[in-house]
Amino acid sequence: MKTTLPELREMKLAGRPIVMVTAYDHPTGRIVDAAGVDLVLVGDSAAEMVLGHDSTVPVTVDDMLLLTRAVARGCRRALVIGDMPFLSYQVSDEDAVRSAGRFLKEAGAGAVKLEGGGETSLSRIRALVAAGIATMGHVGLTPQTETILGGRRAQGRTWQQAARLYEEAVQVEAAGAFAIVLEAVPAPVAERITARLTIPTIGIGAGPGTDGQVLVLHDVLGITEGPGPRFVKRYAELGETIREAVAAYAADVRERGYPGPEHVYTIPPEELSAFEAAIEGERGIRENALADW
Repeated sequence: MKTTLPELREMKLAGRPIVMVTAYDHPTGRIVDAAGVDLVLVGDSAAEMVLGHDSTVPVTVDDMLLLTRAVARGCRRALVIGDMPFLSYQVSDEDAVRSAGRFLKEAGAGAVKLEGGGETSLSRIRALVAAGIATMGHVGLTPQTETILGGRRAQGRTWQQAARLYEEAVQVEAAGAFAIVLEAVPAPVAERITARLTIPTIGIGAGPGTDGQVLVLHDVLGITEGPGPRFVKRYAELGETIREAVAAYAADVRERGYPGPEHVYTIPPEELSAFEAAIEGERGIRENALADW
């Protein structure tokens, strides 16, 4: 059974933490699903994590549909959420519904996520929910608009900013979102928002007082370069492990240690003799041609 929206509400009421992680392809979708996470976000962070961009802005709807489709094929239990990229929903409610519908119809997502708590985002959430599309909100640090926010820095560190985030979160819930991501928000502010809302809050850099947590898979696995934001906790160092494995493979090939006898296919001796006889005439013609040249 897929994780359901009522189940998420029940987890909030029971105080059972919700686990969300990003994934961007079929193998990682399958692995994180088997690990028992509740939600898998196919984040627009794929722009940076797998497509090599410097921000989330360049990723397109088609990019995200391809990635979401692959992840969804690997998830049996976790609810897959497609992240709506920049300008896939900002222009109009109609554009938002059209784009979000593709995540469900073409990519197999169970829900979508969009950023912002202003009137534009609220209108889009209302339109999506009215169209029957489960929608997750996202306030605090919103990477798609990081230029306006002055970079990737914590939000809500003054009482005025904190009050604005609180009100935005309340309005996102009122618009019909089934959950909301709180990113880079001071822990006490996130805790107050969580206590106020009846929908689950998923924190990333928002402290332990939210209803759940989300991290980028590449940060969890230690594949990304550098230390990352302060809220990142690495649970492995696979980047170095992968580098060492590939370097060992390269050395093995260059030293002719790979492939070994156990890695090759055989042919019966009589079949090999017949094959060599069949090509003998061709070999003689080629040798004569090379001699003439």
